[in-house]
Amino acid sequence: MEDQIPPGILPEVAFVGRSNVGKSSLINALVKQKNCARVSKTPGRTQQINFFQMDNRIVLVDLPGYGYAAVSRGTRRSWDNLILQYLEGRSNLRRVFLLLDARHGIKSQDEEIMRILDAAAVSYQILLTKIDKIAEKISPKKQIAEQLEHHPAAHPEIIATSAEESIGMCRIQAEILKFIN
Repeated sequence: MEDQIPPGILPEVAFVGRSNVGKSSLINALVKQKNCARVSKTPGRTQQINFFQMDNRIVLVDLPGYGYAAVSRGTRRSWDNLILQYLEGRSNLRRVFLLLDARHGIKSQDEEIMRILDAAAVSYQILLTKIDKIAEKISPKKQIAEQLEHHPAAHPEIIATSAEESIGMCRIQAEILKFIN
């Protein structure tokens, strides 16, 4: 497992979330390249940690999704262990962007990741994905903000995003720029 994680030299920001929440699509929208990160409608397509170095200044990290994926339990456990190993032991990790599908809000598996990040004192920020798929009046942003008050490592600002509509990309880029040395 450790051979999948190269030594960290540059600052890193990681993208984590349930399978099919839109991590790879969001990374592609951020870097304005359609095929930078591999995208699929099939849960579990990202099966390893993918590192994307940007202008020799920062690394974007696409983590395998947790939760449902059409793979064996053993493979699923291996992915979960790899994600945990990365999140808990990466000294150059500046922020984790925790992606939540705006249509579903925080699920129990998301809460588990949040507790792990809190315990490891890893700063994380919520990105609500697929915001274009919901009516504005039912956005879970307020409810999620209230839940974040109980999580010490959570950044208080929630960013609503849509990879398809390029919503929120400038705000995420501004957050990432803060970590470039």
